[in-house]
Amino acid sequence: MLNKIKRWKNQSSSSELRERILKIQELQIPSHIAIIMDGNGRWAKKRALPRIAGHHEGMKVVRKITRLANQVGVKALTLYAFSTENWKRPKMEVDYLMKLPEEFLGSFLPELVEENVKVIMMGDKEMLPSHTRKAIEKAMEDTKDNTGLILNFALNYGSRSEIIEGIKEVLKDCKNGIIDENGLNEDIFSTYLMTDGLNDPDLLIRTSGEIRLSNFMLWQLAYTEFWFTDVLWPDFAEDHFIEAIEVFQNRQRRFGGV
Repeated sequence: MLNKIKRWKNQSSSSELRERILKIQELQIPSHIAIIMDGNGRWAKKRALPRIAGHHEGMKVVRKITRLANQVGVKALTLYAFSTENWKRPKMEVDYLMKLPEEFLGSFLPELVEENVKVIMMGDKEMLPSHTRKAIEKAMEDTKDNTGLILNFALNYGSRSEIIEGIKEVLKDCKNGIIDENGLNEDIFSTYLMTDGLNDPDLLIRTSGEIRLSNFMLWQLAYTEFWFTDVLWPDFAEDHFIEAIEVFQNRQRRFGGV
């Protein structure tokens, strides 16, 4: 009897989710969604598990949310996977985090190829272990011709460093006569950033109750809608993702106007 009730609840929940998906698809879907995936360590601590258990569980959520984003029609999904500051964490945790791209892409890549998802990465690849870099590069190569959802991993990424490096390149090109400093504007400067070719995010999601940007896409998030939730990333479910889009669709974006 209890199993029947459980199955009925699951079917009811799935039916409600499908209805919500159909409803949001009648309105504007955020073209680019960025997510700060926070709370893996706290999730593990609450369960008296090592922090790496939270990261492993969080990887499963990445797969689930990528599928859903592709299904509802999101064009680009940027995931803050590892920041330039995360190297300060314990070596065992960092080593595990550097293995996750191999594990994730090793099992999920065939599906990404089949579902027409294109994998890209922003961040400093030079500091990544060779095995991590190879896994990312293989995924990028195998999906380079795909035309569907762009899955952008922010890996060893820091926005301040990105902006400084962009400024250096601008100064060099001005010195070499490639661009005229008097003609420099926001659109041109954006091409010197790691997100060149991507639209700025329409929606930023951050989990775990933290309300800050943590050196993430500081330039690109200037007019992005923010949605914060107390839900820890390993507990982040499809209905939370749909809720974030529903909230986005009920906001008025004025971009400084009235």
